[in-house]
Amino acid sequence: MDLFGPQWDDYENKILADWNARVTAGDLVLIAGDISWAMHMEDTKLDFEYLAKLNGKKIIIRGNHDYWWKSISKIRETVPGCVFALQNDSIKINDIIVAGTRGWKVPERRQVQKPDDKKIFDREVIRFELALKDAQAKATDGAKIIAMIHYPPFNATRDSSPFTDLCEKFGVAACVYGHLHGNSVRADSVVEKNGVKYYLTSTDLIGHKVVEISF
Repeated sequence: MDLFGPQWDDYENKILADWNARVTAGDLVLIAGDISWAMHMEDTKLDFEYLAKLNGKKIIIRGNHDYWWKSISKIRETVPGCVFALQNDSIKINDIIVAGTRGWKVPERRQVQKPDDKKIFDREVIRFELALKDAQAKATDGAKIIAMIHYPPFNATRDSSPFTDLCEKFGVAACVYGHLHGNSVRADSVVEKNGVKYYLTSTDLIGHKVVEISF
């Protein structure tokens, strides 16, 4: 990753030090995709060994660079016991329900989506809704729903999108996303929109430190 700038120098050790100083075994940590450069599941061994060194329960979703992510059943059979993989569904841990899917690029104002992009976008909106419906079915006793999506759920001007509309419809308390990287990115780490808090968690943009979700 240091090919993408000095902000990536020694990032593995920076993440490890901050994470294990602040996260306990009972904490829940969300990783919004782009987990490994591997092309095949069997080549992710070192990456998941690294994740296993990090405290807490880890919930992951697929990013656009996770080419190894193919069979969700195989992933769930292979990852360490402290890692939980989501794909268009949700998981309830204590009083928190996390629903996740990959998502797709939200068009900018006056931008016309190409047909291929529109097809993928529409499909990902359906998948996001499936994940949130699954979460809603588990939402008893005041449990809070957190959404995970790899791509930002809005465009650069924070316009509403089908993804933000669904967050509001299903009473999502917080939404975690990633995808954005680099010194040229101008994005706030937390955006509150219509009662939902949206957390940008790309590790280089948050100084390789964990971000606490607050309600």
